[in-house]
Amino acid sequence: MDDVAIMAKPVTKDTRQALVLAEDLLGHYPEFRAFFVRTFNLDRVGLSEPGFVRAPSGLVYALVFVGRSGEPFPSGLEIHAIVAALEPLDDAAVDRDLWAILGWMIAGVGIPWTLEDLQATGRLYRIPAAMCDVACTYGQRAS
Repeated sequence: MDDVAIMAKPVTKDTRQALVLAEDLLGHYPEFRAFFVRTFNLDRVGLSEPGFVRAPSGLVYALVFVGRSGEPFPSGLEIHAIVAALEPLDDAAVDRDLWAILGWMIAGVGIPWTLEDLQATGRLYRIPAAMCDVACTYGQRAS
Protein backbone atom coordinates (compact mmCIF):
# COMPACT_ATOMS: atom_id res chain seq x y z
CA MET A 1 0.00 0.00 0.00
CA ASP A 2 1.22 3.48 -0.79
CA ASP A 3 0.50 4.75 2.73
CA VAL A 4 3.22 2.62 4.34
CA ALA A 5 6.77 3.90 3.94
CA ILE A 6 10.08 2.38 4.95
CA MET A 7 12.12 4.80 7.01
CA ALA A 8 15.43 5.16 8.78
CA LYS A 9 15.73 4.45 12.49
CA PRO A 10 13.68 7.10 14.32
CA VAL A 11 14.73 9.04 17.38
CA THR A 12 13.43 6.97 20.29
CA LYS A 13 14.15 9.27 23.25
CA ASP A 14 11.12 9.41 25.57
CA THR A 15 9.30 6.65 23.68
CA ARG A 16 8.33 3.08 24.35
CA GLN A 17 7.71 0.12 22.08
CA ALA A 18 4.31 -1.54 22.39
CA LEU A 19 3.97 -5.02 20.89
CA VAL A 20 0.96 -4.97 18.57
CA LEU A 21 1.40 -8.11 16.44
CA ALA A 22 3.53 -11.25 16.51
CA GLU A 23 3.93 -13.89 13.81
CA ASP A 24 5.85 -16.86 15.11
CA LEU A 25 5.99 -18.87 11.86
CA LEU A 26 7.08 -16.39 9.21
CA GLY A 27 8.68 -19.13 7.16
CA HIS A 28 5.42 -21.08 6.73
CA TYR A 29 5.27 -19.42 3.31
CA PRO A 30 8.84 -18.77 2.08
CA GLU A 31 7.74 -15.85 -0.12
CA PHE A 32 6.97 -13.80 3.01
CA ARG A 33 10.43 -14.43 4.41
CA ALA A 34 11.93 -13.50 1.03
CA PHE A 35 9.93 -10.24 0.97
CA PHE A 36 11.33 -9.11 4.32
CA VAL A 37 14.88 -10.22 3.47
CA ARG A 38 14.72 -8.23 0.23
CA THR A 39 12.90 -5.19 1.63
CA PHE A 40 15.07 -4.71 4.72
CA ASN A 41 18.35 -6.12 3.35
CA LEU A 42 18.34 -8.77 6.07
CA ASP A 43 21.10 -10.81 4.41
CA ARG A 44 23.40 -7.94 5.37
CA VAL A 45 21.67 -6.47 8.45
CA GLY A 46 20.57 -9.70 10.15
CA LEU A 47 19.46 -9.28 13.75
CA SER A 48 21.39 -6.03 14.29
CA GLU A 49 18.47 -3.65 13.69
CA PRO A 50 14.72 -3.81 13.23
CA GLY A 51 13.12 -2.43 10.10
CA PHE A 52 11.05 0.73 10.52
CA VAL A 53 7.92 1.85 8.70
CA ARG A 54 5.66 4.87 8.96
CA ALA A 55 1.99 3.92 8.69
CA PRO A 56 -0.99 5.99 7.52
CA SER A 57 -1.72 7.36 11.02
CA GLY A 58 1.81 8.78 11.18
CA LEU A 59 2.83 6.28 13.84
CA VAL A 60 6.16 4.55 13.40
CA TYR A 61 6.44 0.80 13.79
CA ALA A 62 9.52 -1.32 14.44
CA LEU A 63 9.53 -4.65 12.63
CA VAL A 64 11.64 -6.92 14.81
CA PHE A 65 12.87 -9.99 12.98
CA VAL A 66 13.25 -13.14 15.08
CA GLY A 67 15.95 -15.71 14.48
CA ARG A 68 16.01 -19.28 15.77
CA SER A 69 18.81 -21.79 15.65
CA GLY A 70 18.37 -24.26 12.83
CA GLU A 71 15.74 -22.21 10.96
CA PRO A 72 16.15 -19.86 8.01
CA PHE A 73 16.19 -16.19 9.01
CA PRO A 74 13.88 -14.57 9.78
CA SER A 75 11.78 -17.24 11.42
CA GLY A 76 9.36 -14.84 13.09
CA LEU A 77 8.29 -11.21 13.16
CA GLU A 78 7.11 -8.85 15.87
CA ILE A 79 5.59 -5.47 15.12
CA HIS A 80 5.96 -2.82 17.81
CA ALA A 81 4.33 0.62 17.77
CA ILE A 82 6.76 3.34 18.84
CA VAL A 83 4.78 5.75 20.97
CA ALA A 84 5.36 8.51 23.49
CA ALA A 85 6.45 6.88 26.75
CA LEU A 86 3.40 7.77 28.81
CA GLU A 87 0.72 8.01 26.12
CA PRO A 88 -1.86 5.27 25.63
CA LEU A 89 -2.18 3.55 22.29
CA ASP A 90 -5.02 4.54 20.01
CA ASP A 91 -6.28 1.00 19.38
CA ALA A 92 -8.42 1.99 16.36
CA ALA A 93 -5.47 3.74 14.68
CA VAL A 94 -3.20 0.77 15.38
CA ASP A 95 -5.78 -1.63 13.88
CA ARG A 96 -6.00 0.50 10.71
CA ASP A 97 -2.21 0.78 10.55
CA LEU A 98 -1.75 -2.98 10.93
CA TRP A 99 -4.25 -3.55 8.14
CA ALA A 100 -2.30 -1.12 5.94
CA ILE A 101 0.98 -2.86 6.84
CA LEU A 102 -0.55 -6.24 5.93
CA GLY A 103 -1.70 -4.77 2.61
CA TRP A 104 1.77 -3.32 1.95
CA MET A 105 3.29 -6.71 2.73
CA ILE A 106 0.86 -8.63 0.49
CA ALA A 107 1.45 -6.18 -2.38
CA GLY A 108 5.20 -6.65 -1.91
CA VAL A 109 5.01 -10.44 -1.83
CA GLY A 110 2.89 -10.55 -4.99
CA ILE A 111 1.19 -13.39 -6.83
CA PRO A 112 -0.37 -15.68 -5.75
CA TRP A 113 -1.09 -13.29 -2.85
CA THR A 114 -3.40 -10.40 -3.77
CA LEU A 115 -4.85 -7.36 -2.04
CA GLU A 116 -8.29 -8.44 -3.26
CA ASP A 117 -7.94 -11.76 -1.41
CA LEU A 118 -6.76 -9.95 1.72
CA GLN A 119 -9.75 -7.59 1.55
CA ALA A 120 -12.16 -10.48 1.01
CA THR A 121 -10.69 -12.34 3.99
CA GLY A 122 -10.95 -9.19 6.13
CA ARG A 123 -14.59 -8.73 5.19
CA LEU A 124 -15.30 -12.42 5.88
CA TYR A 125 -13.86 -12.05 9.38
CA ARG A 126 -15.49 -8.62 9.77
CA ILE A 127 -12.23 -6.83 10.46
CA PRO A 128 -13.30 -3.17 10.81
CA ALA A 129 -10.34 -1.82 8.83
CA ALA A 130 -11.22 -4.17 5.95
CA MET A 131 -14.76 -2.84 5.73
CA CYS A 132 -13.45 0.35 4.15
CA ASP A 133 -13.20 0.19 0.36
CA VAL A 134 -10.56 1.88 -1.77
CA ALA A 135 -12.55 5.14 -1.97
CA CYS A 136 -12.53 5.56 1.81
CA THR A 137 -10.16 7.99 3.41
CA TYR A 138 -7.93 6.89 6.25
CA GLY A 139 -9.86 6.52 9.47
CA GLN A 140 -13.34 6.38 7.96
CA ARG A 141 -15.42 3.27 7.42
CA ALA A 142 -17.65 2.53 4.47
CA SER A 143 -21.31 2.79 5.26
